[in-house]
Amino acid sequence: MELNDFIEKFAEQFEETENAIFTGNTNFKELDEWTSLTALSIIAMLDEEYNISLKSDDLLKSSTIEELFERINK
Repeated sequence: MELNDFIEKFAEQFEETENAIFTGNTNFKELDEWTSLTALSIIAMLDEEYNISLKSDDLLKSSTIEELFERINK
């Protein structure tokens, strides 16, 4: 899995947020559209696209997209 591919798939989970703002440094929890439903969409995307079962702790301890990417690639 590559970071740019991950960022693209991550951004697809946000319907109203411009894709251009998504980078590795984007603090996704500060986005207006971030909700618990978005978090569930991220978890489902990871399972479907990458066959990764995301632990809620990984999501809670990550602030940026790149931090989450690094946690799931350990």
